[in-house]
Amino acid sequence: MSVWDDVVGQPAAVGVLRRAATDPAAMTHAWLLTGPPGSGRSVAARAFAAALQCTGDGGAAGGCGECQACTTTRAGTHPDLTVVATDKVVITIDEVRDLIATAARTPSSGRYRVIVVEDADRMAERTTNVLLKAIEEPPPHTVWVLCAPSAQDVLPTIRSRCRGVVLRVPPAADVADLLVRRDGADPRVALAAARAAQSHVGLARRLARDPEARERRDSVLEIARRIRGVGDAVLAAGELVDVAKAEAAAATAERDAAERAELMRGLGVQEGDTLPPRLRSQVKQLEDDQKRRATRRQRDVLDRSMVDLLSLYRDVLVVQLGADVELVNTEHAGAVRSLAADSTPEQTIRRMDAIGTARERLEGNVAPLLALEAMAVALRPQG
Repeated sequence: MSVWDDVVGQPAAVGVLRRAATDPAAMTHAWLLTGPPGSGRSVAARAFAAALQCTGDGGAAGGCGECQACTTTRAGTHPDLTVVATDKVVITIDEVRDLIATAARTPSSGRYRVIVVEDADRMAERTTNVLLKAIEEPPPHTVWVLCAPSAQDVLPTIRSRCRGVVLRVPPAADVADLLVRRDGADPRVALAAARAAQSHVGLARRLARDPEARERRDSVLEIARRIRGVGDAVLAAGELVDVAKAEAAAATAERDAAERAELMRGLGVQEGDTLPPRLRSQVKQLEDDQKRRATRRQRDVLDRSMVDLLSLYRDVLVVQLGADVELVNTEHAGAVRSLAADSTPEQTIRRMDAIGTARERLEGNVAPLLALEAMAVALRPQG
């Protein structure tokens, strides 16, 4: 099984990366993989890293998927692979300085030292400038692989020093095939999940495997039909924020507790002991990092809910305009037609604009409840 098998629907990108891994003339020291969320940027980056380290057929296999180098790289345990994937709002300047120090070391066992930054768009300008010289003049056997939604999400000085590879949204059928082949999902459920996730592989996998995730998504889509006035809109916005907070807390609570316990052990503080004043700054730093991670998680959950709503109104517009394209939300076709009959295309576009504005406001640190209340009010029927 090749390391490229999980890179779904990206034949052009795979061709470029596979050739670079096997042909020194096609290789360069810095890469920028771009594509919309769910296109598989991180999967492609890890597959490329495995292909670079591959020792199958004397290193010419370009990612056989069976040698020890391939398997350890894909598992994230290869000693010459470093992956940065932040779940906080930004990648800090200290994290980047640590990366630069790592990049300066010669490989211990592999062909290259590979540094994968999965969220290069989450670096502030000052942080990116620290990285610039390391990418501009890398050590001979170091390869940087940066991932971002688009080339415009990184500074021009960085992208001009990287070779760009653009990934596209994979076809839903290809994503469904992967879920059936890799996860044993039911073909009908897999295809519905792939369409609902709009070919986002990670989300499609979660929807296919988790009935509760499908139920949560259904409840988000139901909001479009429930909102009949301002009161309904305010209640719906509050529910969305509460669900996002609960999901963020559930996703981070166990990890937060484990990190705090590990820090306390490292500081020599026993359970129930009073924390000495000289150690409080370290605990506060951990708590601040955990709060930033929870904030990022809450934003991501809310943004996903809004993307789901956008997909519903996209389907409504498709029906209103009589376009000959498949619906994203095939299992909600009845609701789509009902909404289409009760509104005009102009109203649907205004609703989609309101959702887009709410997403921008969230990204700009507007209070989530305020941003969602304004959005929900705009979704109510307009006589």
